[in-house]
Amino acid sequence: MATTTTTGTGMCPGPMKATSEGAWQGDDPLHFALPLIILQICLVVALTRALAFLLRPLRQPRVIAEIIGGILLGPSALGRSSRFMNAVFPKQSLTVLDTVANIGLLFFLFLVGLELDLRAIRRTGRSAVAIAIAGISLPFVLGIGTSVVLRATVVKGTRQGPFLVFMGVALSITAFPVLARILAELKLLTTDLGRMAMSAAAVNDIAAWILLALAVALSGSGSPLIALWVLLSAAAFIAVLALVLRPLLAWMARRSPDGEPVKESYICATLVAVLAAGFVTDAIGIHALFGAFVVGILVPKDGPFAGVLIEKVEDLVSGLFLPLYFVSSGLKTNVATISGARSWGLLVLVIANACLGKIVGTIAVALLTRVPPREALALGFLMNTKGLVELIVLNIGRDRKVLNDESFAILVLMALFTTFVTTPAVMAVYKPARLAAPYKHRTFEGADASAADAELRVLACFHASRSIPTLINLIETSRGTSSRRRRRLIVYALHLVELSERPSSILMVQRARRNGMPFSNRRYEDTSSGNNRIGGGDEVVQVAFEAYRQLSSVVVRPMTAVSDLDTIHEDIVASAHRKRAALIVLPFHKTLRVDGSLESLGHAYHEINRRVLRRAPCSVAILVDRGLGGAAQVSSSDVSYTVATLFFGGPDDREALAYTSRMAEHPGIAIAVIRFLNPAVTADADEDRQALEAFRAKAAADGSVRYEEREAQGSWEVAAAIKELGRGCNLFLVGRSPPTEALLEKTDCPELGPVGSYLASSEFSSTASVLVIHRYDASGDTTKPTVEEGTEEGSADDSAVVPVR
Repeated sequence: MATTTTTGTGMCPGPMKATSEGAWQGDDPLHFALPLIILQICLVVALTRALAFLLRPLRQPRVIAEIIGGILLGPSALGRSSRFMNAVFPKQSLTVLDTVANIGLLFFLFLVGLELDLRAIRRTGRSAVAIAIAGISLPFVLGIGTSVVLRATVVKGTRQGPFLVFMGVALSITAFPVLARILAELKLLTTDLGRMAMSAAAVNDIAAWILLALAVALSGSGSPLIALWVLLSAAAFIAVLALVLRPLLAWMARRSPDGEPVKESYICATLVAVLAAGFVTDAIGIHALFGAFVVGILVPKDGPFAGVLIEKVEDLVSGLFLPLYFVSSGLKTNVATISGARSWGLLVLVIANACLGKIVGTIAVALLTRVPPREALALGFLMNTKGLVELIVLNIGRDRKVLNDESFAILVLMALFTTFVTTPAVMAVYKPARLAAPYKHRTFEGADASAADAELRVLACFHASRSIPTLINLIETSRGTSSRRRRRLIVYALHLVELSERPSSILMVQRARRNGMPFSNRRYEDTSSGNNRIGGGDEVVQVAFEAYRQLSSVVVRPMTAVSDLDTIHEDIVASAHRKRAALIVLPFHKTLRVDGSLESLGHAYHEINRRVLRRAPCSVAILVDRGLGGAAQVSSSDVSYTVATLFFGGPDDREALAYTSRMAEHPGIAIAVIRFLNPAVTADADEDRQALEAFRAKAAADGSVRYEEREAQGSWEVAAAIKELGRGCNLFLVGRSPPTEALLEKTDCPELGPVGSYLASSEFSSTASVLVIHRYDASGDTTKPTVEEGTEEGSADDSAVVPVR
């Protein structure tokens, strides 16, 4: 049991023991530190994730749920019950809770430092710098004015200098990580608005940390001379890190090439450096968080080293430990202290000044830099986003006795309100979507009959770099001839990247933005710098597609879509419409395992394909990848594939036949078209006959094309014929909805149709890949795709992250 200490005034709780001997021994686990912190973590994670789920329809970032969860567990709600507080959050446990929360926060700030790239900030345009300065200076001045009112009412007796600085910093911060997720959620990440907001927020973030260091130094109990020594010591320590630690980190990064695991000793040394830097900055007097943040900034952003560091740290820290910090803040936030007209009036004053300073300052400078009024207003709301750094400022101020309970609660609610209204405010004032321009060629069938367009466009999507060889081999088989009568093939290779709540998502967004549109003007983009990595592997993507483009007549333009999996289908659909694609190639939601079986990536990936099929503005093909051509790209001269097209009839099969016709022109491709005869099927008979006659006439002079007809009276006959073909086949082409009965009793992939489901099932044991094609149906298209306002169709900005609404 927990011990007690006798004092002159009675009994007070002693320090808690770490572990109990168990309930059977008479110990209450809630009286011991380890089981109690485990219960606290489980409760916090369950509550914050439930709130995040409830707030998801409102498109709110998870930080909102975590702040609200902390407040609910504190004295404002559940904490009003003394029984609950004494059982779950007793006073003697708060030291352990704060320690664990601050360790998690220490490593999270290291991850935040990894997100910021000083090179990108140095390349920030003048407009973004001006907006950042305005977004800091005016709120800082209003914060100082607000502090005068608060000191005269609710914060009497606090030292004037530190309080002025803390209030200015609290009102002038912009949460860079939260802003990035809001922009991605609203599909504004690579619009002009999003690029300017991210650039300004990055500058704002660095300035906020400098101001916070000043505020912490001034909040000490010593004289101004001591505060000066604190700042000078901090500057000297940062200089030492830059001169000593940065070359060491760069050396470790250089010795961690792509494709090889990063040494465990490098990871351990870096994490120890984070802790050591935190210790030194805490000893100096500017809080341990600064040391961790600086180490994160100094880590090289190129290569896999930074990505591996994030992978090792982020899930444990952001998933379990970081929510504890919000709860720790919530336990200090008592909304009940805001009572009476005066307190609520002060809350309105603080919120009004915070919004007025950020929004008005940003709008004024944005208009001076010739930003359109509507975008300037949206930019003002975006720059008013608060987040974790805001809570860090407030907690440090409260711990240093600069803020009392009432002022702390007022400022926490201000941060919560300003962040909560950002998304709906931007959605209300900024709607840059417009109806996409119509285009004619949305299918492969009949695409080459007209010379009106000089290009045949395909949007090929992929999730991971391991799919690139198969994708390039498929493109190679589809390139056709170089004849002037044949339309040139242009492929937009769209890398589908999930944007999650992980810190690595922001680093990924940063790299994607550098790939497509850097912080500086587009004219100064350095496409040879190699700073185009996404999740550590996008350099491979760029090199592979660039090498293929130089060796073939196919134009391949890499793009990247960074979005939540629930909305990434919108990126695909709008990108296809904006690029006037005739075909979308989607990756199957199951990937090939070593043993030859297919393993599902998850239900969310499955739903992407279903949603695209429902809303696509053109034909769609789903690629079941079983390693077409092997694990490496095959050169044009070495291509030797056998492609089998299964024709039952109907528009989807005719589209597959048109695709086959283009493949037949490749000298290394042997084509086998198998028509399954079924006298009972009479629908589309004339169209099917015309398509087959045109194909047979074209194939008559080509010895590499084989055509045969087979009876298909039952599903077992069809299955047997397909198995026979699969022995020497590399790729199957099949329509999604042929007029035939199901070949499987039950399938979990109805989007592939009856034949495609069978070809992708374990019952069909073959190494052949499958391409299931669905023809675009104009009569059933009721959607109205939109594209970014001001975006020209077929513009040169093809490598940028795709903006979609």
